[in-house]
Amino acid sequence: MNIRLETPKDYREVENLTREAFWNVYRPGCTEHYVLYQFRTNPDFIPELDLVMEEDGKIIGHVMFSKAEIILNDGTNFPSWTFGPISIHPDYKRKGYGLKLLNYALEKAKEMGIGLLQMEGNIEFYKHAGFGLASKMKIHYHAEPRESEVPYFLAQELIPGYWGNREGTYCPPKGYFVADEHPEAFEAYEATFPQKEKLRLPGQLGYEE
Repeated sequence: MNIRLETPKDYREVENLTREAFWNVYRPGCTEHYVLYQFRTNPDFIPELDLVMEEDGKIIGHVMFSKAEIILNDGTNFPSWTFGPISIHPDYKRKGYGLKLLNYALEKAKEMGIGLLQMEGNIEFYKHAGFGLASKMKIHYHAEPRESEVPYFLAQELIPGYWGNREGTYCPPKGYFVADEHPEAFEAYEATFPQKEKLRLPGQLGYEE
């Protein structure tokens, strides 16, 4: 196993990996590969944490990080960070690769002085990398009531004392919504990949029997 920085020659392979990893997981089809495609030129993108994982010379995993902000209760912006998409090829899932990639990336982030991370995900997986409910740290999610304990909104203080006793509201970086904001551009990009069947499945956002 080898973890290294992504290079331009990896871009298409990594985008296809991301598409395979997220297809029909959170929605019919997925948009995460387009987010990655667009985000590499976003000023919030952190190239030093744009990492791929290889096994036997094949790219099987990828993660990217982004600058973010929390709006404190007094209206000021507090610097923070997020990560994702994090992708593991379907053939290598549930074998510990995702946690190895994430723990490596978190250590690199800490070495760079990144003090606080928020993200949306399954706590049953991410608790193994040190994440807990963000609401316990008085970090609120923009799309939920402030008093809610949002089960999918997680946070971790990488540098002890960085967050302190503050309170504020987090909104994901604008670049994460690029596919919804520019649907025609997304569809044109998606058309450059092999066709795959989009399915409405239990567990997806907004799924109803």
